[in-house]
Amino acid sequence: MPYDVDIVVIGHFAKDRLVHRYTAEDVAGGDEEIASGGSVYYGALALQRLGLSVAVVTRLHQADFPRLDELKNEGILVFAQPAEQTSGIENVYYTADMDRRLCKPLGFAGPFAIEDVPPLQTRIVLLGPIMAGEIDLPFIKALSGRGRIALDAQGFVRVREGDDLVLRDWPEKREGFPYVDFLKVDGAEAEALTGKTDLREAARELAGYGAGEIILTHATGVLVYAERAYYEAPFTPRALKGRTGRGDTCFASYLARRLMSSPAESCQFAALVTSRKMEAPGPLRGWDEAVL
Repeated sequence: MPYDVDIVVIGHFAKDRLVHRYTAEDVAGGDEEIASGGSVYYGALALQRLGLSVAVVTRLHQADFPRLDELKNEGILVFAQPAEQTSGIENVYYTADMDRRLCKPLGFAGPFAIEDVPPLQTRIVLLGPIMAGEIDLPFIKALSGRGRIALDAQGFVRVREGDDLVLRDWPEKREGFPYVDFLKVDGAEAEALTGKTDLREAARELAGYGAGEIILTHATGVLVYAERAYYEAPFTPRALKGRTGRGDTCFASYLARRLMSSPAESCQFAALVTSRKMEAPGPLRGWDEAVL
């Protein structure tokens, strides 16, 4: 029998190294930690804690399977395939606002096959790859009949080149984006895909490639382009201690609200939830239903 959930999240579970330094030239100072990451971590936990039913489909090395217990203990359905490596990224933050970082790949858990996805009845399929190579265009096409497709573009424009992760355009975007109902990008990713630095122009062009609604995060807030209209909301964290996972949380909370509300309301809700998440390290810790 198929499983019935609100949203299924598909992507590599990451074991990241987070490095906090004062400047880009400071190669010795700062603090380091190993942390779980990826959309299947930050996004799935946010969705579950916002009251949705969630399933995760992921790949990682079997030695790291215990890291999935945090998801299972929250009531998330987890379907994991063993891989030769666990994916991960070294994120080196070198500004006080944690909005500038250097990224290096630490591992790669290999591509998904459609056979990895169990029978799931769902309203939205959230594809949250962390780097190129996890998910390809045939995979998107195969899943497009199972629910509305939400896609994080980082898993197509963040490309491994040697020891670095660099941003590159996705050559198949004009063929792939028409299958996407909700497309998430940040400012740098939007520029890689469109060549435009103006956020509104970039969002409009991405929609012109065929994507439905554009959710664009940037340093100070979130911009949504939907139904030929723009909606914006600022991030308002009272402290900035949890920058990692900002985009995953924003996208997830937008989708959670969008299941019941308009793009305008969903944009405001996503900015508010993401602001609270950024006040502490790790995933969204909880949510006060009184503010919904």
